[in-house]
Amino acid sequence: MKIMISISNRLMQKYMPDPYVLVIVLTFFVMGLAVFLTDSTPVQIVGYWGDGFWSLLTFSMQMIFIVVTGHVMASSPFFKKLLGNLAGTPNSPGQAIILVTLVALIACWINWGFGLIIGALLAREIAKKVDGVDYRLLVASAYSGFIIWSGGLSSSVALTIATPGHFTENLIGVVPTSETLFSPFNLTIVIGLIILVPLINRFMMPPKDQVFIIDRDLLNDPNDMLAAVTEHNMDMTPADRLENSKALSLLTGLLGLAFLGYYITANGFSINLDIINFLFLFIGIILHKTPRLFLEAVAKSVKSATGIIIQFPFYAGLMGIVTASGLAGVLSDSFIAISNEHTFHMLTLWSAGLVNFFVPSGGGQWAVQAPVMLEAAKSMGVSLPKTAMAVAWGDAWTNMIQPFYALPALAIAGLKAKDIMGYGLIIMLITGIFISSVFYFL
Repeated sequence: MKIMISISNRLMQKYMPDPYVLVIVLTFFVMGLAVFLTDSTPVQIVGYWGDGFWSLLTFSMQMIFIVVTGHVMASSPFFKKLLGNLAGTPNSPGQAIILVTLVALIACWINWGFGLIIGALLAREIAKKVDGVDYRLLVASAYSGFIIWSGGLSSSVALTIATPGHFTENLIGVVPTSETLFSPFNLTIVIGLIILVPLINRFMMPPKDQVFIIDRDLLNDPNDMLAAVTEHNMDMTPADRLENSKALSLLTGLLGLAFLGYYITANGFSINLDIINFLFLFIGIILHKTPRLFLEAVAKSVKSATGIIIQFPFYAGLMGIVTASGLAGVLSDSFIAISNEHTFHMLTLWSAGLVNFFVPSGGGQWAVQAPVMLEAAKSMGVSLPKTAMAVAWGDAWTNMIQPFYALPALAIAGLKAKDIMGYGLIIMLITGIFISSVFYFL
């Protein structure tokens, strides 16, 4: 097993390009597949790519906000102390790996955006306090918690089909979460992963002479620290006084929190990415005390979102090709053709795992695959809710080596995709066996 881990890390370090380069390569690869496997012409495929290029702008902005507001909130004195205290609880590298994995898993089960940021921030803080912990594995462990999100409370597939009027209601009806998120097979996967993933990460710890130790001065980069001093010049202009007004920040923050209270009263704890961003934003405004300090924190956090700004439009173009050309349907049909009522859900999981490389968005992938997979499930007489969750888990499963969602965590950690994807490959292989077994036997 240790040899496998070493080989996996060496392969990723040697052959895993920067995520920007990867999405460019994927784009041309998918264009080629679409030419040979669909009826689309090269000219049409270029059109699909361009038409889809800006289709993820809303989602891209959400992801930028979650990185920036997460950074801003974490750079406040309150959260630095809170995360620092939690990071000080492990007494050994092994305990550190298990702690960050469990926190990330539980947080991602509650909400995937929250889990991504909290896991990465905790990994940074632990690296400052625990001697001898491998930083790359620590960050990979934080990201590994993301594998659970599709079976958790923010699952886009499960929440979509539980909402009246969803686009597949004519095929599957309105499916309560008792048949998806809280079904026996889904809870088996969730509980199994909460036990299995920390053990995998703990087992992947390298020998002491191969541990990657991060320079702690890099984690305390002055560019990431905030000026602790607010102007107290008695000759400040009215504009200066507003910029340094604690009362103005407090009132603004309270306004945001008042809306959150209203939202929860009206909708219950239906937490989505917009609400997480809203919460992070207004807590950050309160915790930084003045508008000037808050804006300084934002300015120093924006650089972390560079990868998202550049790469997400290319992924949107990629999704445009796969969706409009019918390539996703071709790939799904190829799995359906070799399945029967016993293997259908397991092969649906695998097909979704493959499509995820080209359509790395849970909701987007469901929109592409749902009509194909649900029609096939009805014709075979197998469970439709289980089919939906097989697509959801396929998306989550192969995210372990898909850098699309790793970008926010990598930005916070200061690492490159190739630094953690070797560990991600091992996690994907082992958890894939477990998740596939559940869909086959339950």
